[in-house]
Amino acid sequence: MKVFLAKRLLYTVLMLIGISIITFALSHIIPGDPVLVMLGGRGTDEQIEKLREDLGLNKPIHQQYLIYMNNLLKLDLGQSIRTKRPVLTDLKTFFPATLELSTVAIIISILLGIPLGIISAIKKDTWIDQFTRIFSLLGVSMPVFWLGLLLMALFYNFLHFLPSSGRIDMFIMSPNSITGLYLIDSLLQGDITAFWSSLRHIILPAFCLGYVSTAQIARMMRSSMLEVMTQDYIRSSYSFGLSEKLIIYKYAFKNAFIPTLTIIGLSYGSLLAGAVLTETIFSWPGIGRYVVESMLYLDFPAVMGVTLVIALVYSLANLTVDILYASFDPRIQYEDINN
Repeated sequence: MKVFLAKRLLYTVLMLIGISIITFALSHIIPGDPVLVMLGGRGTDEQIEKLREDLGLNKPIHQQYLIYMNNLLKLDLGQSIRTKRPVLTDLKTFFPATLELSTVAIIISILLGIPLGIISAIKKDTWIDQFTRIFSLLGVSMPVFWLGLLLMALFYNFLHFLPSSGRIDMFIMSPNSITGLYLIDSLLQGDITAFWSSLRHIILPAFCLGYVSTAQIARMMRSSMLEVMTQDYIRSSYSFGLSEKLIIYKYAFKNAFIPTLTIIGLSYGSLLAGAVLTETIFSWPGIGRYVVESMLYLDFPAVMGVTLVIALVYSLANLTVDILYASFDPRIQYEDINN
């Protein structure tokens, strides 16, 4: 276990170094000058040169990268050109919103996708199976922005049941920041009003963001269950007179869930990285909107900081999935996972 974790952490460090090199190089290749953007195109030659020197942009690119890495080791991601604040401070402000949205989205995907996949496999070729197929097909083919607009039109404009934007109602005070997650912070402080407001605001964007993952989980769960149900030990369990519920949910589900666990881990990392459109449509104040606005402003320190954080979270999510493999199937060894 220790050797496995050490190897994976080493791979993670190497991956982050590689990503830092790529993003740093791209930030200098992309046309545009952040200095001119900061000055609004009205700076004098002296002001432009002075600002370049202050930002270290007048030095050779390899020196700039070494300075960036040295600061990165000190957890200094630089200063945002757009907000004039440290990038780390901005991430502490915006990342909890994206983390909360992605976490609720993957929970919805699991709660919907796994039962749909199991029922679809048990009721193969029935109307329930056909419904699940159509549901999954729509999930992987419908654009996120179109689904978001449909959800707002139905639940906000027509039914007046759920809000369409923001994290909490304007007339309700946001809970004091403990974790940065409104749902958890409001519960910790016993503020039920803020909790229900936050819950109502997160339902639409979370379902919209997690719909694709729901479809993928349902399809993988269905195919895995169908494969497991043909195994000899399942037939033997039926011949011994065991109940169908016991066979399906205790014996078949545990083995069929392992491939689905991979989809869940990959989906969670993808949700964190792919929340840009959802956050834009629902005016969700997360890193998706933050990085889009930073890109438009040529705010390279902010873009690189967000990229590194998403890569780190994605890697940790996959590491967690690999560790969970052995808990679901004791036959899996960490050496097998590593290979």
